[in-house]
Amino acid sequence: MATSSLSAPCSLWITDSSRPHRKTNHLIAKSAKIHSAINLDAHVGSLETSALSSKVARPHNGVASIVQPSCSIVALGPSEATLGSHLARRLVEIGVGDVFSVPGDFNLSLLDHLLAEPGLNLIGCCNELNAGYAADGYARSRGVGACVVTFTVGGLSVINAIAGAYSENLPLICIVGGPNSNDYGSNRLLHHSIGLPDFTQELRCFQTVTCHQAVVNNLEDAQEQIDTAIFTALKESKPVLSDQMVLEAAVEAAAEFLNKAVKPVMVAGPNLRIAKACDTFVELADVSGYAHAVMASAKGLVSTEHHAHFIGTYWGTVSTAFCAEIVESADAYLFAGPIFNDLSSVGYSLLIKKEKAIIVQPDRVVIGNGPKFGFVQMNDFLKALAKRLNRNTTAYENYHRIYVPDGRPVKRDPKEPLRVNVLFQHIQNMLSSKTTVIAEAGDIWFNCQKLKLPTGCGYEQQMQYGSIGWSVGATLGYAAGAPNKRVIACIGDGSFQMTAQDVSTMLRCRQNSIIFLINNGGYTTEAEIHDGPYNLIKNWNYTGLVDAIHNGEGKCWTTKVCCEEELAEVIKTANGPKKDCLCFIEVIVHRDDTSKELLPFGGRLAAANSRAPIPR
Repeated sequence: MATSSLSAPCSLWITDSSRPHRKTNHLIAKSAKIHSAINLDAHVGSLETSALSSKVARPHNGVASIVQPSCSIVALGPSEATLGSHLARRLVEIGVGDVFSVPGDFNLSLLDHLLAEPGLNLIGCCNELNAGYAADGYARSRGVGACVVTFTVGGLSVINAIAGAYSENLPLICIVGGPNSNDYGSNRLLHHSIGLPDFTQELRCFQTVTCHQAVVNNLEDAQEQIDTAIFTALKESKPVLSDQMVLEAAVEAAAEFLNKAVKPVMVAGPNLRIAKACDTFVELADVSGYAHAVMASAKGLVSTEHHAHFIGTYWGTVSTAFCAEIVESADAYLFAGPIFNDLSSVGYSLLIKKEKAIIVQPDRVVIGNGPKFGFVQMNDFLKALAKRLNRNTTAYENYHRIYVPDGRPVKRDPKEPLRVNVLFQHIQNMLSSKTTVIAEAGDIWFNCQKLKLPTGCGYEQQMQYGSIGWSVGATLGYAAGAPNKRVIACIGDGSFQMTAQDVSTMLRCRQNSIIFLINNGGYTTEAEIHDGPYNLIKNWNYTGLVDAIHNGEGKCWTTKVCCEEELAEVIKTANGPKKDCLCFIEVIVHRDDTSKELLPFGGRLAAANSRAPIPR
């Protein structure tokens, strides 16, 4: 089932991975570079490996899922290759070096084949949800990710993470080990099922959160099914080709619209990632001279935070200082790749007028209340538009005129209880081109939005789906995919309780991320939307928990801080003697110590959630 070009996840269920390939009539003789103890060239190479790699290598967005029925391992001749080895090689060819997995009896033989592939590293996770989150994080750092789980109990556990990757248009291959192919249609009841002989429940669940699904239970078309699933996941992440005549008309109309404006602005949105137009957006900003901002969900995608005309994060009433005033008072605004939902619009309260807006999506352009242009690639449109715009710095000059630099937290006794704004002031000083920030959902979003990212500093969040606990697995996956960067993860205590186990996997992988666990005793964001006793959680001894997980194996350092003086010393240690360790820093703050932005945000979201039904 294929979806639009904005939805790239894909699912694949494979059976009998350990059986030898059978040559079919659609194959042509072409060898590929394959490193294995057995000769795979004649069969795997015939699937046009080079063509697949060149067309879709290193994508940014897409998800796939695969089911693999189990069977006994068959002795192979010197020229035979197995289905499992073919899948393993395909993953390497598209840029996957690490696969996140949870073993189960239906995927064990497949895991053997993945282990046998020299280019793959199998990372065992504590649960399927975290394996999916880790593949999500890996896709953000490497361009594509993959996870392997077992039939139904594994698939239905990982599906929440797959849905999150789907919402962010990330390329992810989810592989599910399925029953033996002889059991399909046999009317037998199997374990790990829901007690029915129909094995399609899992498949049906994945159909709405992936762009493609395949059940591989026939060796005659198994190779083709695998390649189609992977190719679709990667293809769905690629922008469409532009219709040249439509492109020219769209550019002509947009240039006329913007050139007659007095104080136009530009705003970057999260769909710049799937359009692969981040650099093109910056080039347009350079040429046009427009004041430009980013939507909250696009932070870190464009390297403009140190650009001369950058004015901050546009997020309605919770925008960074003076940004909303400039954007919403403009007489024309170009939004590149926006997603307007209840969160990004702060409860549908943005003061944006449709007639003043040009909305550019990866494959279309809409200008005000007027013309709509389809089959227009965003990159092509922004590049062509840059050649047609008159330079206009009026909006930025207005911003510069009213701008007052951010105040610093009031200096207090360094032994006083630590405040959240002081914590993030210290985190700001830790950032460099060699770090990446992972921001968990909730009030941490607002605090991390204020961080000024140095050139080359990474930044990731999951703002569309907002699944709390995502950041633990994402930290594991991102760090695996970008070993040259040190991840700084900011995680709330409630979120950490969801997915804490895979700190264990970080230690097994010898990662040196820094985790700031912000302990304020509960779900603070939910409390600002609608408070109640359900927002309080049982306090844990978080450092004690991580020490128990550590258990003397690997490099791990834990500590707890309650005041600024302690925080400053701890950061020195984390960046000094403990720079090669996984550093877990529990930060104790007051329950009501929130960002100022959370207060109006919570009220507006509560109002949106509690709207009375509209009479029909």
